[in-house]
Amino acid sequence: MADRSLRGMRLGAQSLQSEEGVVYSPRTRYTYLCPECGNETETVFSSEAEAPDTWECRHCGHEARRLVGDTPVEVDHSDVKAPRSHWDMLLERRTRAELEELLEERLQYLRARRGTGERKHSA
Repeated sequence: MADRSLRGMRLGAQSLQSEEGVVYSPRTRYTYLCPECGNETETVFSSEAEAPDTWECRHCGHEARRLVGDTPVEVDHSDVKAPRSHWDMLLERRTRAELEELLEERLQYLRARRGTGERKHSA
């Protein structure tokens, strides 16, 4: 058995498939310019896909805009909603007076459960 060795492949290193007969879909290269750092980022998309107007800059992470010729595309952010906080959503359901009343009820319940009531501790 010492004169024979087991031969195999490394895990994940190579594929047993060949690229013969494979037809790649047509592709289009787009360039994005970052206004923050001035670097250009090139990406390749399928020619059937619609390229986005913005792409994350690989150098600084800011929003880069797609170049059409030598000018960047104007991006319309008017349809983007401002994020709402939990407080904003709460105020949509209740008035401030109702919230204060609920808070006072809850505090009374907690004080009664602890047995402290409305007493004030003197130091």
